[in-house]
Amino acid sequence: MALAASLTALLTAVTLLGPAPAAPRYQNPVSSGFADTFADPVIIAGDNHDWYAYGTSDPLREGERTPHRIPTAHSTDLVNWTYGGDAFGPGRLPGYARPTAALWAPDVRRAGDRWIMYVTVTETEPDGASAIGVATAPSPTGPWTFAPEPAVPPRAAPGGGWWWTFDPAQVTEPDGTRWLYYGSYFGGIWVSRLTADGLRVTGEATRVAIDNKFEGAYVVRRAGWYYLFASSANCCAGPTTGYSVSVGRSRSPQGPFLDRDGQSLNVSRAGGTPVIAPNGNRWVGTGHNGLITDRAGQDWLVYHAIDRADPYLDEPFGINERPMLLDRLDWIGGWPTVNAGAWASETPMPAPGRRYGPVRPAPVPQPGRLLPGHSDEFRTGLAPAWDSVRPDPAVTVSGGQLRWPVQGADLTGDSDSAGVLLRDAPAGNWIAETKVTLDLGEDTVRNYQQAGLIAYVDDDHFARLSTVAIWNTRQVEFGKEMPYATGTSYGGTIAGTPGRTTTWLRLAHRIDPSNGEHEYRAGVSRDGRAWTWGGVWTLPADTTPRIGLIAHGGAEPAVTAGFDYLRFRRW
Repeated sequence: MALAASLTALLTAVTLLGPAPAAPRYQNPVSSGFADTFADPVIIAGDNHDWYAYGTSDPLREGERTPHRIPTAHSTDLVNWTYGGDAFGPGRLPGYARPTAALWAPDVRRAGDRWIMYVTVTETEPDGASAIGVATAPSPTGPWTFAPEPAVPPRAAPGGGWWWTFDPAQVTEPDGTRWLYYGSYFGGIWVSRLTADGLRVTGEATRVAIDNKFEGAYVVRRAGWYYLFASSANCCAGPTTGYSVSVGRSRSPQGPFLDRDGQSLNVSRAGGTPVIAPNGNRWVGTGHNGLITDRAGQDWLVYHAIDRADPYLDEPFGINERPMLLDRLDWIGGWPTVNAGAWASETPMPAPGRRYGPVRPAPVPQPGRLLPGHSDEFRTGLAPAWDSVRPDPAVTVSGGQLRWPVQGADLTGDSDSAGVLLRDAPAGNWIAETKVTLDLGEDTVRNYQQAGLIAYVDDDHFARLSTVAIWNTRQVEFGKEMPYATGTSYGGTIAGTPGRTTTWLRLAHRIDPSNGEHEYRAGVSRDGRAWTWGGVWTLPADTTPRIGLIAHGGAEPAVTAGFDYLRFRRW
C-alpha cells in the first residue's frame, strides 16, 4: 500500500506540473534586435561570462548615413543582443590613418590583464595603403586606445601597388606564442609571429593561402590541429552573393594547410573543405566567420549573410545588408561543418547552452538510375534533342566526345555573346553530370576561360557551374545571374577543386516543396568517384530551365574543352 500511495503522489505531482518546458529556441539573424547589418562579426566571452560582439564599420540601420566605427553588442545568452556603442567614436582613428579610412573586420583577444583588438585600417598615410591597426582596452567594452604604430604596416606588392592587408585573426599556441593572420585576395593570407606584448608582428611572414581565392581568415586550435577557416568569392553581390567558408588544417600555425582530401590551400588549384555555403533558403553570402564555444562546451559559428529578398541596406547596389547569424558548428571526422552540413538556418533552432552528442551528417545528393532518353554519350553528331543559343560552328561531336573551342565571349553583364548548348531537363528531381577536360595550365593568368554545365532560363537568368581560370588560380565556380532592379546581378560561390585537366561536374536538381523553386546544388570531383558538394542556387518556380553546356570566357590562348557525356540520373 505504501508503494501504491507513493506512485499516486508522484503521478499527481507530474499532472500538476504539466509537460516539461520546451528547450529555448532562437532564430536568425541574431543581430536583428539592434542592427540591420553587422558584417564580419566576431564574438568573445568576457570575464563576467557575458558575450561581446564586434562588427565592421557600417551604418547599423536602414536610413542611417554615417558608419559606426566598429559597432559592439552585448548578450547574456548568445542570441539576444543589445547595442553596446561604438569602439571608436568620431575622429578616433590611429595617427597613421587617413581621415577617410574605414575600420573593418575586428578580432578581439584577451592578453593578460587587458584586451587587444586587431582591425583593418583601409587607408594609411602617405600612400593610402591598408594596414592592421591594434588597440588595447582594460575590458571588452573599452575604452579602446590605438597603439601609435600598426601591428602590420602596409606591404608593397611586387610589380607595384600595395597588397591588401585586411582581416586580422590571432591564435595562441599552448606555450603562449601568438600568431597573427592577415591578408585578402590581392596578396593572399599570411601569418606572422607577434611580439610578446601582441602589438606588432616580428620576423619573416609566411603565406598560408593563395591570393585571388581566400580572405577573412579565422584560426582555431583543436586536438593538436590548427584549422584555418577562410572565405571565398564576392562578399557583396546583393541577391547573388556566393560568399562561403572553407577550411584546411595543419599541425603548425605556419601551415601547410590541407583540406580533407589532402589538397593545399596555397597552390593554384587550391583546396578547401566546405564549412558553409548558400543552401537554397533565404540566406546567401554566408561568410566571414568567427567561432565561439558556449558554456556547455558546444561550438558555434558566427558569420554574416544576406537575405536574398532584402539584400541592400537602402538603395539597390548600395551597401549590402549583412546581419549577424549564429549556427551550431559540428565536427564530423575531424572536420567542421555547420548544422551537420545542412548549413545556415532560417527557422527556429535549439538555443546555445547544451551539449550535442554525435550528429548524423546531412544527406548529399545520390545518383540513381540512368535516364537514357535525356542523356548523350556523344558517339556521333549532336542529337536532335539539342538546341543552340547563338550556334557555334566550331563545335564537333565524334568518338565519344563533344569538342568546343573556348569562345572569346561571355554571358554575364551586358555581354550575352557566348553560345549555349541546351536540352530539356527531366521532370522532378535528378542529377546531371558531365566529364570535362580543359587544360588551363597552372598559375598563369587566363581570365576567365571556363567550361561546364548550365541551368538556363535566358541570357539574364541562369546558374553556371564551370572549371575556370581566375587570375593565377584554377577554381570551380558556381555562378548565378538574375534580373535585379534596373539591371542584372551576378555572383558566384566556389564549389570545389578542379582536376589538373579533367574535372567531373554535377548539378543536382530538386523542386523546393515550400515555394516551387528550382534548386540546383553543385558537385565536383577530380576522379569521378569522390565528390565534394558545394552551394545551392535557385531559379524561379514559374520558369522551365533547360540544362546544357558552355565553353567561353576568353579565346586567348586558344584551348578546347572536351565533354565526354551529359548524363541524367534520378536523385
